[in-house]
Amino acid sequence: MSLTRRDFIQAAASIGASLALGGTACRSRTSWRERRDLYPEGVASGDPDSQSVILWTRRPFARGDKHVLTVEVAEDEDFKRVIAHAAAPVSAASDWTTRVLVAGLPPARVYWYRFTDADGNGSRIGRTITAPAADDPRSVTFAFVSCQACNEGALNAYRRMIFEDERAAPGDQLGFVLHLGDFIYEVVQYPEEAKTRLDRTIYEVARIPEGQGHKVGNFHIPLTVDGYRAIYKGYLHDPDLQDARARLPFVCVWDNHEFSWQGWQSQVSAGPFEQPGQSVKIAANQAWFEYIPARVAPPSGSLEQFGPPAVKDVKLEKFDDNGLCLEPNNLVAINSLKVYRALRYGKHLDLIITDLYSYRSPDPYSDESLGKLGDWEDYNGMFPEDVMQALDGGRAFNGGKPPDELRFKDGHVPNPRKDAPPQTLLGAEQKAWLEDQLKRATATWKIWGNSMGALEWRADVENLPPGMTKAPWPAGTFANIGGRDHGSAWTERGEIFDVVREAKITGFAIVSGDRHSFWAGYASAQLPPGKYEPVGLSFIGASLSSPGAAEAHEHRIKKDLPMRPLYLADRTDGAKPECTFNMLLKHGVRSCIEYTKTFDRERARALSNPALAPHLAFVDMGGHGYATVRVSGDELRTEFVCIPRPIKRIESPDGGPLRYRTAHTAKLWRPGERPELTQKVLEGDPGLGI
Repeated sequence: MSLTRRDFIQAAASIGASLALGGTACRSRTSWRERRDLYPEGVASGDPDSQSVILWTRRPFARGDKHVLTVEVAEDEDFKRVIAHAAAPVSAASDWTTRVLVAGLPPARVYWYRFTDADGNGSRIGRTITAPAADDPRSVTFAFVSCQACNEGALNAYRRMIFEDERAAPGDQLGFVLHLGDFIYEVVQYPEEAKTRLDRTIYEVARIPEGQGHKVGNFHIPLTVDGYRAIYKGYLHDPDLQDARARLPFVCVWDNHEFSWQGWQSQVSAGPFEQPGQSVKIAANQAWFEYIPARVAPPSGSLEQFGPPAVKDVKLEKFDDNGLCLEPNNLVAINSLKVYRALRYGKHLDLIITDLYSYRSPDPYSDESLGKLGDWEDYNGMFPEDVMQALDGGRAFNGGKPPDELRFKDGHVPNPRKDAPPQTLLGAEQKAWLEDQLKRATATWKIWGNSMGALEWRADVENLPPGMTKAPWPAGTFANIGGRDHGSAWTERGEIFDVVREAKITGFAIVSGDRHSFWAGYASAQLPPGKYEPVGLSFIGASLSSPGAAEAHEHRIKKDLPMRPLYLADRTDGAKPECTFNMLLKHGVRSCIEYTKTFDRERARALSNPALAPHLAFVDMGGHGYATVRVSGDELRTEFVCIPRPIKRIESPDGGPLRYRTAHTAKLWRPGERPELTQKVLEGDPGLGI
């Protein structure tokens, strides 16, 4: 469907955007000369649709509160065929950032853009791409990424992504990058206070302004908008991130670290530090809005500046039946920027993006009484799945008949969640929106872009050999190792998957981040001994740079820990230990123990427990890199592009070598059929990930 000029004006008005309309091509009329030093954070584009895209830059000025740039959009890199130009206001109030909606563009086209100030000083040239029209039958390819800790890692994966995309055939190039959160880490380390962590050198990223933050251990946490702004600027000085944003449009959603490590709604939480943070949540939202080009509506009603509402930091106490705190300042803070949204890319992709932190209920697994239920140290922190399911379900568990007490072996404590609502990560309003979007989606593939994973991770601890723990784990039960994502939110996950099944939705898939690891598998509400009934596919992308579980285990799992074989296999040749944690999650305890004895993968896999993880096809807890998804009329193909541990920047154009590349492919299934993944190792060796 072709939109009119009036349609574009109304669309721009809905998000308060400055508007540039495409027209007849002509030569540039600006006296642009590149001055990257005056645009230190580069350029970016975001949220393209079939006829428009948002363009971004930052141009700070030493004098005055407001200035106006000119943005140009061209069909060629030399700007001999400029088809749109417009004023791009910048101001101190928006930290000198600008956002312009360029509309009236033909679909599925590559464009180049640049910004120029009144003196002819220009930004670098950016490249962007409009989405294909809703009836375009061609395939669509995109990358999904997450977790880019510049403070203690390098973004070599972006360099690899750019290198491969530049050399790909036009029909195989990426259409956009889906960033699933942790664009920044608000927990900032200073190199003079902590030179290293794990395998990592601590690099200078940013300084929290004096008196505008809090320190927890070696981590400095911002509490004001200037603190968050400082971190975004520090991250965007990374050359590989800046190059990626200049080459490809980004579609972004936040995870936790854009606001607060362990925070939820407007509560700030980082280890022992907790406080009401309504003003902090608004500051975090404002900085995200200023530095991430997206189709979102700020409180001001204008993309020119955020317009933060005034709030007080008030304790979160009164909650509704869905776990939403009704404190008025909390409601203002969490609703100051809604980032859940849906985008259409051609005939084959409906992309539905959700926010899992702004509306989530309090942690259901944090009650202190649970520590008295068992000797969790004996099991290295593993917790019984059946108890977690009761805590997750609250008063709705067991058909509305939750137990009065929780039991584990001989221990028992009163059920602290007996009268509480079920856990929600989405909140009632957003969950209803998601379910409606899934029902209304008409593209071949309906992909839920979700900052946190939905695949369960558990262990068959009952199969531990005698003597490995003080007391055996109860027979016939599993341990759950996760928490905080949909892998341990059974009630909400089940409700969403029930909608998919009952509405006979095919082509349903989830792409997620946060776990700092690669996962591929199936979306099922339950696992054995429950009813295993996959309704779709589920993928989790590794971190771009942030440390993962395998790296943490190398440093934190003690050599004399009896359960060490479940995490690491120590080589006799002096090489780094192998990550048997992958094998624990996919195959079980017996496979891990066999592998640490024989280092024979096939013998170890032959002992796989079929009831443990029928939903998992692949898991690598030591992976770093990015994933790509290609969808067509009959197939979805996800590739994991894994790089070596990114502890320092690789200067070569390709970003360094690959560890491996794997492909996970599924044909489109019919209603009532189960999806089926096939996988292939294309390059390298994923080790114990299969």
